[in-house]
Amino acid sequence: MAPIPANLPQILKACHTIAVVGLSKKPDRASYQVARYLQDHGYRIVPVNPTFANDPEGILGETCYASLSDIPFPVDLVDVFRKAEEVLPVAQEAVAIGAKCLWQQLGIHNEAAHCLAKEAGLLSISDACLKVEHAKVT
Repeated sequence: MAPIPANLPQILKACHTIAVVGLSKKPDRASYQVARYLQDHGYRIVPVNPTFANDPEGILGETCYASLSDIPFPVDLVDVFRKAEEVLPVAQEAVAIGAKCLWQQLGIHNEAAHCLAKEAGLLSISDACLKVEHAKVT
């Protein structure tokens, strides 16, 4: 597992736009709660979920995209709420779009995705909750 870096406060200050891959519309889901928390703390949330990509309502008031490569503006951090075996293609897209960080949420760790992200120069964190870690350092 990737440890939480000591400079996390600086990283979070530098990351303004966060793509949440697997964001649900259901308020009781962890992805929704984390995204809502981040939104409430001033981050721009970009929902990524092919199920809702054509939904005019979006999620949390934001346009939802089918994939990272569909987002027409820069993304700083990619927060992943997918099964571990589904993370590698997300990591590949995160590298391709020039994200600064790949974050695999609590309970998720794909070693190949982690290594790919690190080798491409991204910060890679896994098996940790972005909401919890943000709350610890702010």
